[in-house]
Amino acid sequence: MTISSISLCARVTLDMHSLNNEGAEGNQLQTRMVHIVDQTGQLAVTNAISGDMLKHIQNENLAQIASEMGLPICSGCKRVNANRINVDRDFFKSIEKLDTKDNIGTLRELIRYCTVDDLEGILITEGKRSVARKSVIEFGWLVGVPEKTRTESYFHVKFDAESRSGGSGSEDGSNTGQNIFYRPANSGEYALVLNVELDRIGFHDVTREYVLDEAERSKRKRAMLQSILHTFVKLNGAHRNTQHPHMVNMAGVISVSYNKTPAPTISPLADGYREEIQAVVQELNRWKGNEINCYKFDSLSQFARLVTDLAKKL
Repeated sequence: MTISSISLCARVTLDMHSLNNEGAEGNQLQTRMVHIVDQTGQLAVTNAISGDMLKHIQNENLAQIASEMGLPICSGCKRVNANRINVDRDFFKSIEKLDTKDNIGTLRELIRYCTVDDLEGILITEGKRSVARKSVIEFGWLVGVPEKTRTESYFHVKFDAESRSGGSGSEDGSNTGQNIFYRPANSGEYALVLNVELDRIGFHDVTREYVLDEAERSKRKRAMLQSILHTFVKLNGAHRNTQHPHMVNMAGVISVSYNKTPAPTISPLADGYREEIQAVVQELNRWKGNEINCYKFDSLSQFARLVTDLAKKL
């Protein structure tokens, strides 16, 4: 049977990271804090990393993997340009034959032209077009479990031996001289949810037909799973040059659906999320034609093995 969708729900334990920040006030860097409702129904404030950041990391990995595998990729995605195919002049030259109102034809050519835009989604508006490709992967915020996450701010100095006697900083805006600053460090357990619609890879959302053959779609599916694995093997983000995150553990559950019944997700903000997902899967499998599998893992190595096993089936 062909895998239709996959969901990942996990708790990721990270120590001393500063992967996502709001900005700075003076010499104080502000970490990103969000309001949530915890598992007891109470409002809480906690540290979080946005889904945009996670998808940016995964997108970078996908672009590299697609290039290594020889999959088609536009010049924008090859450079990890945020505008992706919109800066690829060769693509727009290739679709000059199409009427600018032919959104169906433009989307068909887009899917064929670039693996990353097919999988990650894009919006094309050039030439008064309105062509949208919805991403096949969806990330939620990486949200700190309130009672198990802490944020502190630490004092740092950019020490300049030559201008030490001249006091703090330069007044000409040149970022020279001796400076003091405060930077946050966050530690705790973080709740992760993501979903991948593998059956939409190479699929035209308007004509409801596959644009690519099965062999090409299988390659792109494997590239997608590998990019997800790489995202957690090496977490990118802000301030990794001096605050590379300590990945202590990753534990959770992967759900795999083989038809249009969605692979269930339940937030790991709740302690019993793994048992609840298993219970939902059991109920969904009571419906005729359903087959959903559920795999628990208790470490990053077990997660890597499960993702690799799934990729081998594609």
